[in-house]
Amino acid sequence: MKFVILGKDGPTGAAKRPLYREAHLQRLEQWAQQGKVILAGPLTDKTGSLIVVEAETLEEVQIFAKEDPYMIHGVFQEVTVHPFMQVFPQESDATTT
Repeated sequence: MKFVILGKDGPTGAAKRPLYREAHLQRLEQWAQQGKVILAGPLTDKTGSLIVVEAETLEEVQIFAKEDPYMIHGVFQEVTVHPFMQVFPQESDATTT
């Protein structure tokens, strides 16, 4: 099942982001190696980040989000997780060229 993680930056998020970026990316890499990360990146309006993952349960993703270095160290003031259904492009369309 797919999930969207939305991390909303706190008031000091921009200043803290560079300090914890490497730890945040290493954590994402661990999940990516397990085939769980679909995409991730900061929002260009500098309000936070978007991460799309594949996992077995909502609880697993909530724990992952809660334990992210950006959440622990106050880059994010809030993280929400939402179940997500990909409609377009269809997954088989995304893999064919």
